[in-house]
Amino acid sequence: MQSIYYSFFAGVSTVLGVLVLLLFGKPSKPLLAGLLGFAGGIMIAISLFDLIPEALELGSTVIVATGFLLGVALLFIIDRTAPHAHVFAPDELEVENPEHAFSTRNPFLRTGYLVLFGIALHNLPEGLAIGAGLESSPKLGLTLAIAIALHNIPEGIAIAGPLRAGGVGRLKIVLLTMAAGLMTPIGAIIGQLIFFLSEVFVSGSLAFAAGCMMYIALDELVPNANKLHTHWANIGVNAAIVIGFLL
Repeated sequence: MQSIYYSFFAGVSTVLGVLVLLLFGKPSKPLLAGLLGFAGGIMIAISLFDLIPEALELGSTVIVATGFLLGVALLFIIDRTAPHAHVFAPDELEVENPEHAFSTRNPFLRTGYLVLFGIALHNLPEGLAIGAGLESSPKLGLTLAIAIALHNIPEGIAIAGPLRAGGVGRLKIVLLTMAAGLMTPIGAIIGQLIFFLSEVFVSGSLAFAAGCMMYIALDELVPNANKLHTHWANIGVNAAIVIGFLL
């Protein structure tokens, strides 16, 4: 149940991004760059300082390396095959794989639904990461949940921007975003079904979570933060890595 609670908190934090946009409008580029950079730095720090060392204590180097590469491979496949949009300011979204676009004449709605679907898919392995962290220690599970929650706030902004521009009502946007966020606890539940089998599965899952988080940080969060504002992005990344190391 603790895994479900933490993953639910991390998943529905996407709604916070929606509320920020609906209530206060688009955040400034430096602020969004700093937040993206900070979220990416926290994910890098957790992967290097917590997840991989914990995985090595429970399993062999081969298991850890294999789990890490599988995590990277899964996120790469999702990015290449599923509609997904990187998180820029809401009016600067760039959609990858437009051939997968849903059939609609409204380009804002199409973009919004593409982002929604892509983020929902990304939330599954994030839930698995939280479950694996909790299986190792409550502190690690909570740290992962907070890091993923920070990462999900800008994603909520990315969902709300085009959907709102496409004429979708505020309540519907909140409900759609919450549905995407609920994929995180679903991922945690799936993970709990295999973690009890042996320490090898826990070790591989921790490494798998590290691979997923490193891919998200290095392929999406840090590059997009730099596109928004290089200096604030780097401040966010480096501050987060130092804080993650100290914690």
